Amino acid sequence: MQIYEELKERGLIAQMTDEEEIKELINKGGARFYIGFDPTADSLHVGHFMALCLMKRLQMAGNKPVVLLGGGTGYIGDPTGRTDMRSMLTPETIQHNCDCFKKQMERFIEFGEDKAIVVNNADWLLDLNYIELLREVGACFTVNTMLRAECYKQRMEKGLSFLEFNYMIMQAYDFWHLSEKYGCNMQFGGDDQWSNMLAGTELIRKKSGKDAYAMTITLLLNSEGKKMGKTAKGAVWLDENKTSPYDFYQYWRNVDDGDVMKCIKMLTFIPVEKIREMEAWDANRINEKKEVLAFELTKLVHGEEKAAKAQSQARAAFGGDGELPEKSVSVDAPTVINVLVAAGICASNGEARRLIQQGGVSLNDGKVTDFNAPVKSGDIIHKGKKVHVKIKLI
Repeated sequence: MQIYEELKERGLIAQMTDEEEIKELINKGGARFYIGFDPTADSLHVGHFMALCLMKRLQMAGNKPVVLLGGGTGYIGDPTGRTDMRSMLTPETIQHNCDCFKKQMERFIEFGEDKAIVVNNADWLLDLNYIELLREVGACFTVNTMLRAECYKQRMEKGLSFLEFNYMIMQAYDFWHLSEKYGCNMQFGGDDQWSNMLAGTELIRKKSGKDAYAMTITLLLNSEGKKMGKTAKGAVWLDENKTSPYDFYQYWRNVDDGDVMKCIKMLTFIPVEKIREMEAWDANRINEKKEVLAFELTKLVHGEEKAAKAQSQARAAFGGDGELPEKSVSVDAPTVINVLVAAGICASNGEARRLIQQGGVSLNDGKVTDFNAPVKSGDIIHKGKKVHVKIKLI
C-alpha cells in the first residue's frame, strides 16, 4: 500500500487542494512539506502528536519534512479555537520554548543532510518592513475573504485584535518564504487551519506562479467536541517531567471505547493489515485494544522500557500483577487531605475536600470520609477509578 492510500485508510485526511497532484507527489516521495508549531509552552503536548506522527510517516515514505518553529508568529498568537487573546510571551521565553520543541521532535523526525530540516520564522518575520509587507503581501488578500474564515468568525463577537488579524497573513508569508528559499511545495496541518493554509497556497500561486498544495489532517476526537490532549488537570505533555509515562499511558488507556480504533489507526505504526484484524475482534476485547493503544504510544514517546513499566503499574492499579506508581511527599501532618494536595492528585485543599465529600477518594480498600484520616508510607490512595498512587512519606 502506498503512503497516500495508507493515510486515507487510517482516516487522517480531512480535506485538500488538488487531490491527484498531491497523491502523485507524496507517493513518489516528491513532497517538500512543512508543518508549523507555535512555541506557546516549553513542551509539546499530545495535541501536536498527530502532526509529529504524520511527519514521521511521510518521511519514512521518502518525503522531506520542514519543521517550522513559530518564533515569529509566536509574538502574535494564533486566534484559531480561542475565545480570548493569548498571553504575550517574552522573546526569551519564545526562544526557550523553541529549543525545547526541537529537542523533543528529534525522537520522531530524522534531521540531517538531505533529511528533515528545522527553521524558525523569527529569522524572516522579525526583520520585515511593515510597509513593504503591506504592499507585497497585503495586496493579495481581501478583508472580506479573511473575515469569512472560521478562525476569525469565532472571535468577532467578543473582539478580535488587529494583532491577531495579521496571523493569517504571517502564516501565508511563511509558506511563500519556504517555497522560495527551500523549495517547499506542500503544507500540512489540522483541519482548523484550512483557511490559513489556503491563504498560503494562493499567495504562492499569485506571487510566484508555482504550484503549491495544502492538506489537512482530521483533528482526533473532533467530532465529539473534545480538544485532544486536554484533561481535567490540563494538557497531556510529551515531557515526562510534566506528564509522567504512567499518566501518559493512563490517558490513552482511558479513552472512550468509541475512539479506540480511531486512535490506533491515526497514531500508531501498527500495520494496516493488523489493524483490520483488530477491528474484527469481539467487543469484549475492548480493554485489550486500549492496552495496545496505550503501550504503543507510550513506547513511541518514552521508549519501550518506560512503556512496559507504565503498563505494569496500570495493571497493578486494577488488581493485576505489577507495581503501582509511587509518589514521594513531604508534609508536616500526613492527613489524607494534605497528602492529596502534596502528591499533586488534587490541585487544592478545596478540591480535595469536595472530592472526599463526593465519595471519590479511597485509602487502600476503604472510602475516605474523614478529611484528617492519617496516611502512612506504603498506603495507596485511589482517586475515582482511574488514579491510583502508592504514597512514600519523606
